Amino acid sequence: MGMHWSWAVVLLLLPGVGGAQESVTPTDVDAAVRRLGEAFPSTTSDSTPPWTNLLRMDAATLTLLPRRGEGTEEGFVQVEPMVALGKGESLRLILGAPVRLRLWGGEEGSGLVRKEDWDTLSDWGQVVRLFMVGGDTPNSVWLGMMEGYSLLSGHLVRRYGNRLNPDYHPASVIATGTLGPVYAEVFASDMLSARLTGAEVALDVQHVLFGRPPVPGRYTLALSAVHDWGQVGGTSMPMTLAHLDATAVVLRRGRKGKRVEAHLLGGWGGRAGAGGAWGAVAGVGVDALTPTVDLRARLEGRLQRGGFRQGAFGPDYELARFQVAGPASMPLAEASFPEGYSAYGEVILSWDAVRLSGMRQRHLFLSLGVEAFSWGQVDVDGRVEAQLFHRDFSLGVGGLATAMGQPGARYLVSGEARWRLLGGNLYALGQGGTLLFPTPEGTLRPGAFVAVGLGVDHAR
Repeated sequence: MGMHWSWAVVLLLLPGVGGAQESVTPTDVDAAVRRLGEAFPSTTSDSTPPWTNLLRMDAATLTLLPRRGEGTEEGFVQVEPMVALGKGESLRLILGAPVRLRLWGGEEGSGLVRKEDWDTLSDWGQVVRLFMVGGDTPNSVWLGMMEGYSLLSGHLVRRYGNRLNPDYHPASVIATGTLGPVYAEVFASDMLSARLTGAEVALDVQHVLFGRPPVPGRYTLALSAVHDWGQVGGTSMPMTLAHLDATAVVLRRGRKGKRVEAHLLGGWGGRAGAGGAWGAVAGVGVDALTPTVDLRARLEGRLQRGGFRQGAFGPDYELARFQVAGPASMPLAEASFPEGYSAYGEVILSWDAVRLSGMRQRHLFLSLGVEAFSWGQVDVDGRVEAQLFHRDFSLGVGGLATAMGQPGARYLVSGEARWRLLGGNLYALGQGGTLLFPTPEGTLRPGAFVAVGLGVDHAR
């Protein structure tokens, strides 16, 4: 196993400070900003935010390692330019993509540039790392990588990531809007090709019956639908799911920067063109916010019939669409999902010893989802990120375990560590993890990656 050095050069042109505000951006937007490090400074005042610009160039070696003797070791030098432009929390643009130049390994006739990174139109979407207009407002547009994305109620798209396939690098688009008592969110997992598209429309029932309430969204009805076109990054059978949800806020308390909310939820969903494929769900959720803690938790009981399951477009979907985890060894759209019931729990926690307002990099971030099925299967995915020693040391670890307790269970892990030295401008870093590469035969080839290096920046 080879380990190689990497370096990074960062030039911060115009550091700026924006207006402090409560962060309510979607989970995947927060994740995208965290992955970019401190590309944009935290907002700490109510003044009009100035424009912020940043240029960055990373150069690193990347080693792709085969597992179980399948494939050959490959080594690359990875060059990644980046340019960022932003104005407070409402407008952000980050462009840049890694270019991997081959040093050794690969199949006979492999070119200088790793072709799998650029062989489809969708791969060019990775140039847009982040584009956001509207920020936390109800009317917004967001483009970039999806990570841990849930479509509003989350009963169709739950904790989904669009780049779990290492050879597929799309940019997604999400748009939200409100008109009177109606709030809507639409998305496409690939803005350049037909892949996964969906929408959810929520109706504020109290607003419709009694006029605009002082606090909107206490009683809502929502309808969502998602369609997988089955194209790009490999082909699979098209699939359409729909879900109807009802939510009622039964407790709401708030004072002096603190808020606690509890809600009850229920819903029913099905699969188009598949008679008898349906499911039902009921549960409770809690949201709590203080100046240092942001907590969201949910517990649900679920019923599955005829092959339908809640959260079908989940964290494992970009692999399961080729080969589902477990004994079936076939694409998810063709696999027969067992009938039964399950218990699902999710916790998303952000904590900072100083404050949360306007901050993306926090002392602790934890996101965990667990579903246990009546026939003995357990699915788990999660990520934890921590900053220690006056934020000089940061550590992120993520994992995905699907169909635990069954033959053919699937496991993926990854991690990254960064230690800032000499006042924070120099840092040492290490990265590593496991991968699964879809093959033309519809199977998944296991692999791994590893890198160790040094970096320097002025963005802290």
